[in-house]
This record gives sequence, structure tokens and C-alpha cells, in this order.
Amino acid sequence: MKNRFILFVVFIFSLQTIGQTLKGKIINPFNEPLENVYVVNEASNTHTHTNENGNFTLDKTQINSSIQVSILGYEKMTIKVMPEHLKNGITITLKTKIFQLEELVLRKEINALQTIARVDLQLNPVNNSQEILRKVPGLFIGQHAGGGKAEQIFLRGFDIDHGTDITLSVDGMPINMVSHAHGQGYSDLHFVIPETIKNIDFGKGPYYANQGDFNTAGYVNFATKTAINKNMVSVGYGDFNSLRTVAMFNLLENVKNDDAYVALEYIEFDGPFESPQNFNRLNLFAKYNTYLNGKDKLTLTASHFTSAWDASGQIPEREVANGNITRFGTIDDTEGGFTSRSNINVQLQKTLNDNSIFKANAFYSNYNFELYSNFTFFLEDPINGDQIKQFEDRNIYGMNAKIITEKKYGNVEAKFTKGLGLRFDDIKDNELSHTKNRSELLNRIQFGDVQQTNAYAFFNSEFEIGKFKISPALRFDYFKFLYNDNLSTTYETLSKTKAIVNPKLNFLYTQNDNLQWFLKSGIGFHSNDARVVLQQNADKVLPRAYGVDFGNVWKPSKNLVLNTALWYLFSEEEFVYVGDAGIVEPSGKSERFGVDLGIRYQLTNNIYFDTDATYTKAKSLENIVGEDYIPLAPNFTMSGGISFSNLGNFSGGLRYRYLGDRAANEDNSIIAEGYFVSDLNVNYKVNDVTFGVAIENLFDVAWNETQFATESRLQNEANSVEEIHFTPGTPFFAKATITYQF
Repeated sequence: MKNRFILFVVFIFSLQTIGQTLKGKIINPFNEPLENVYVVNEASNTHTHTNENGNFTLDKTQINSSIQVSILGYEKMTIKVMPEHLKNGITITLKTKIFQLEELVLRKEINALQTIARVDLQLNPVNNSQEILRKVPGLFIGQHAGGGKAEQIFLRGFDIDHGTDITLSVDGMPINMVSHAHGQGYSDLHFVIPETIKNIDFGKGPYYANQGDFNTAGYVNFATKTAINKNMVSVGYGDFNSLRTVAMFNLLENVKNDDAYVALEYIEFDGPFESPQNFNRLNLFAKYNTYLNGKDKLTLTASHFTSAWDASGQIPEREVANGNITRFGTIDDTEGGFTSRSNINVQLQKTLNDNSIFKANAFYSNYNFELYSNFTFFLEDPINGDQIKQFEDRNIYGMNAKIITEKKYGNVEAKFTKGLGLRFDDIKDNELSHTKNRSELLNRIQFGDVQQTNAYAFFNSEFEIGKFKISPALRFDYFKFLYNDNLSTTYETLSKTKAIVNPKLNFLYTQNDNLQWFLKSGIGFHSNDARVVLQQNADKVLPRAYGVDFGNVWKPSKNLVLNTALWYLFSEEEFVYVGDAGIVEPSGKSERFGVDLGIRYQLTNNIYFDTDATYTKAKSLENIVGEDYIPLAPNFTMSGGISFSNLGNFSGGLRYRYLGDRAANEDNSIIAEGYFVSDLNVNYKVNDVTFGVAIENLFDVAWNETQFATESRLQNEANSVEEIHFTPGTPFFAKATITYQF
């Protein structure tokens, strides 16, 4: 009997030694779940991460075990496990704090580069929509039409124009416009108020199953804030009649399960040009979210944006060189336009069980666009000039849904994401016309209605086996194109369908707490314009891009993080509709390869340095050597700066960006000159009031923001000339801001 009793005691003690399973949830002060929080048992060294719903399951946990919880940007917590925690679970609320780079442990950070991007955004907040895109390392932008037109984008050796090779979205709602009047993939981000941005998720290359059309050079997803801590009113004024007013108001204070806020932004700007831009923009934004049953979240977002402007256009170098105009002069100052966008987006996040979550959103956008441009002056029409009008009225309907499930197979942790979606664009009066003085219609070049449907499904899996993570994935896309040519004398609906399947395979190896290696591979694509597909019967409807990346994230010391990547991308066809001319410019097969380098160094608790450099080689594979340059493809870029925060009452930073010289045409006989530009901002906070001064182009460099090799003819010229036509970059530009929080 005594021996049996001893055996029973030993058995009970063994159960406690083996430990039990601790289940819990980690949230932020807004009651939002925190993903990728690192949870570790300090005694047994067992560890896990929270999923997208903030939930975690930690094995081999005993009563009185010390559990450490940590993620950059939040205070580290240590919890002693109590009997009720093992029985009922635990909910942990983390408090925000100023990040310390020494706390970054790569084993903890599944997406280390995304975490670094969040740090960059926190330390270098932006106050205009252009700067949002510049938060993506290696991404450069240029404005060349009075501030109202979408920016020209450069990334990984691509002149992406306005979005032909990068997928952009906000809260699951697409920004890219298919079959747009001004060009395929046109992406106008100006409807986003920068102060509402919570997080920037990005990836380079075609390696992501949840990203579809236009995901060749990369993707960028923006997430807006669910709630705000304080009300805010900000007013800024500067050179060139620059005015910006921003206000954000919390509508539901002290309400446990509901959050709501509104934001407003108004901008005026004449610019440095001799012919004022008369630019104005109004943004309205509202967001409401509520928790259903205490754990499921429903979010409703509504926004409206409208903008109008005049533009001086791109000017030829010869007219500046001979003194006929200055760098800020104009040949045709009747350029400009109007655009607006209204959005409704409903998002649902539902917990199916402890290891499974459902996410979905449904959206609607009404979009209007009208643009007047003149790139060639009097080349085609020596009497009236070559001004063109581009116009469209668009409605977009769509939805996205996915189920994320986590499972365990012995020592293998698995994560499965199954998704599907639909997007339908209904475009009326898609127009390209020859006009005069923005008032007289001379003739219509193209005029019709487009309907385009994209349905998709994808499956992504992640298997964590020891230090390895293997992620195979597959994506299916279906397209249907419809076009009615309103210039045709007979009614006819042109139609075509096309489907495509693209695989992805990624590897992640975490060598230790301070070193991660990755190998990414995949196939992406960008769709062609519906008018090209149907009117010209293009055989390359969905040209693919094949890519591979190899690199690492390395933390050689506690305050220094380096990231590198070697990459290669092959494109089947750079075959894009050129909205400016109403023609197709197929450039055939191409390849790009390069290296990316990033450095993050925290000098002190309050001073932070970052820089990103890219070197790229891009060439056409269907032209002879010496004539195989890809026009405007960046060869070398570098950007970064130094930031300081909480130095007494001061904060701010010095930023720089460098874009090297690059070929402007196929044989490199015309060069687009590079530039080096620096910006400075300093803020001083007293209680709830912050005074800020920002200077763009601190050293007053004469630089060209956008450049094109264009053949043009002036009214007094007998022959045309092909040379650089450019939009000058802003000279020294100072503005002051006062912000009140309450």
C-alpha cells in the first residue's frame, strides 16, 4: 500500500513537471489583437507567436512558470502563471513605448523587415501622401502634373509609371485602376490622409499568393488606424502659398466595445511655377468599429476625396538653355485636371475557433478623372497644338475573403491561408480626345465603355520545422474583358476571357536570434488594358514575371540591423497601353537583377539612423547590344537619414534621397540626370501644442523631378527635336505647422 501511494505521488509530480498548455490572447490599449507577439517560457524555453487574432498556445507550462511577452514598440511583460490561467486562459494588454532596436530578436520577428518599416514610420511620421510611398525601402516617386496627378513610381529597375508593376491597396481595397484613361494600373493615393495610417505592409518581387494583378516589382498595403488616442487639429503654412489643415476627432470616448473617429484634410498650393498651380484638395475620412460578442470585429470606413489643379507641364531643355523660359516656366499652361474618389469599405474579422480566423471585406468606389496634357506641343497639329484630354467615370465593386488556420503536426507548426475574391470595374466614357485650351473638342481618338472582371482564389501554406519555415503557395486568376466602342457606327460588344495560375515557393531559415536567411521564388503578372486586348487582339493578355530573391537580415550588434537581398526578375512582355498617346508600346522580353542593402542603427535611445541603397541592371532581351536599355530604369538609388525624438521637447530629422543618372532612351544617347535632395524637419512640443518647421530641398538644389525623352516641336520650329523634357523639382521650400492635441 505504501509503495502504491509513493507511485501515485510521483505520477502527480511528473504531470506537473511535464506541464500543461497555456492559452491566451494579447491585445493593445485599444483592445485590438496583436499579431506576432513573442511568448516564451523562460524555464523550459518553449516559445510561440500570437496569430492574427492575438491568440497563442504555449505547451509545457507549469504553475508559477515565468512567461515573457515582447514585441517591438510595446513594453515587455513577464507573467507568473497561476492555476486560473491554465484553467481559463489569460488576456494580456501591452502598453506602447518608444522602441529600442536592441530588443529586436530575429527569432521573435517572423516579418523582421515589416517591423523595421513600422519603426521607420513611427520615428519619421509623414504629413503628405507622397511621403507614404517613400516609406518603402528603395521606392522613389516623382510628380509631374501640378500635384493632382498620381505620382510616377520607380522600384527595382522599373519605371512603373503610375502603377503598372506594383500592387497598391488600403484596408484591402485596391488603389490600382485597370484599363485607366491615363494608363494601365494608374494608382492615385491622394485620397489617403497620412495621419490615419497605422501600418505599411510591403514586399518586393512576385512572391506573395495574396497579391495578384500588377504584383511583379512588389506590393504595398496600407492599414488605417482603428482608433485614435486624442483629438488633433493642425494648421501649416509655407512658401508658394502652401496651406494644409488637418483635423482628427474621436467620436466615442470611454465606450468599451466601440471606436469611431473622423479626419479631414484640406490643402492649397501654387508651387514655384510662374504659372500658379492653383492646386486644392479636400479629404474626408470616417471609421467605425465595434466588437461583436466581445471578440469578432466589424469595421465600416467611408471616405471622399476631390482635387483640382493647373499644371505647367513638362518643358524642353532647349527652351531653358536658350533663355526663352526659366526652369519654372511653361510652354502650355492650360494643362491640369480634376479627380475625385468616394469609398465605402466594410471589414469583418471573426474568430472561428482558437486556431482559426475569418477575414473579409466588401468595398465600393466611385471614381472620376479628367486630365489635360500636352507633351509634344505642336508636333501633330501645328495650328491648334497637341493638347489631349483623358476622361473616365468609374464604379468599382469588390470583395476579399480568407480563412487563416494554424495547426500542429507533432513538432511541425503549420499555417494555412485560403482566400478568394472578386473585383468588377464598370467604366463609362473612357476617353482620349484632341482638345484646345481645355474647352474646345477637336476630335475623339478613343471613346468607349469598359467592363472588366477579375475573380481569384489562392492557397498559402507555412510549415515551421525547427529553424526552417517553408511556404509553398498557389494562385488562380480569371479575367473577363468587355468593351463597347462608342465611336463605331454599329453596336458591338467585344469580349475575351483569360485565366492564369501562378505558383510561389519561399524559404526562411533562422540561424540564431540575430541572423535570418531567406530564399523567395514565384511568378507574378500584370494585366493588359482591355482596349488593347480587344481592339488589337493582343496575344499577351496577362504577361508573367518570374522572380527569385536570396538574402538575409543580420543583427551584428545590439543596436545595428542590416538587410541584404540579391534578386533576379524576368518579364515575358512589358506590354502596356500608353494612355498619353492611345497606342501600345510592346518592349518584348526583359530582365532585371540587382542588390538591395538596408542599414538601421540606433546611436542612442533618442537618435536613429537609417539608409537604403539599391543597385539594378535592367535590359531588354529583344534588342541588340547597345540598344537594349530600358528607358528611365533606375540604376542606383539611395535614401535615408537621421531622426531624433524626445531630446527634451525636441524631435525631428534630416532626410536625403539620391537617384543616379539613367538612360532616357534605348541606346543611352539621352541621359536623365540624377539628383541628391535633402529635407529637414524640427518639432518642439509644449504640453499639448507642437510647433514644427519643415524645409524641403534644404540646400536649394536645381533638380528634375521627372524626365522623359520626348520628340516635340514648338510653334516657331520647322523640325521636331527629341530631347529631355522635364518637370523641375521644388526649390528651397519652408513651411511652419502648429498642432494641438486634446
